[in-house]
Amino acid sequence: MMKIGIEINGVLRNTFEKIKQVYKKNLIDSQSIETQPMYNIDISGETQDLIINEDFKYEILSEEESFDLEKMYKFQNKEELYSFLYEEYTMEVFGHAPSTEINTFNILNDFYLEFRDNFDISIVSNEIGKSKPSSLFFLSKFGTLIEKIFFYSEITKKDMWNSIDVLLTANPFLLLERPKNKIVIKFITNYNKDIPSDYEITSLSELKQIIKKLKNV
Repeated sequence: MMKIGIEINGVLRNTFEKIKQVYKKNLIDSQSIETQPMYNIDISGETQDLIINEDFKYEILSEEESFDLEKMYKFQNKEELYSFLYEEYTMEVFGHAPSTEINTFNILNDFYLEFRDNFDISIVSNEIGKSKPSSLFFLSKFGTLIEKIFFYSEITKKDMWNSIDVLLTANPFLLLERPKNKIVIKFITNYNKDIPSDYEITSLSELKQIIKKLKNV
């Protein structure tokens, strides 16, 4: 039985749009609010001003979507970017992001009901720490019927590839790293449009026809 993997980010979830909203609301807009002086208290009870980089300003560096978020948004360092995504605003970004299309999950559930007897269908996603429960919330919020969910990391990426034969993804790195014995379908986005792929779709509704073709190959 052919195994089909459908990725969350870029295919089911508009993660980039939500990142922009959360960044603007919580970092750009909040920096205009006047804050009180902050102090550090040492063991003796003495206080001293915390060193704050007053010249640093959060800003959107580029409107062009990129998998390298440091090219899109200004952070003080990589640690702050990691904290933003996976500690402070994880549920806001990954749990409350919109779907890529208005009817994404109606299409997904119809696809699953039509093909589940002939294909092994799963959802796959690259997740870290608290983004896992946040993504589960996202999937449950939209009423996903697919039972199998595979969260992978850079360490377990090989296991993800071993668990599927066909992958629907928008991830440019997965498109470029495709193993020779795997089939990849590209969900076209601004950040992957220049990467060649044997199969391409612009809407989840187009997946059905490609799978029917692959079944007869």
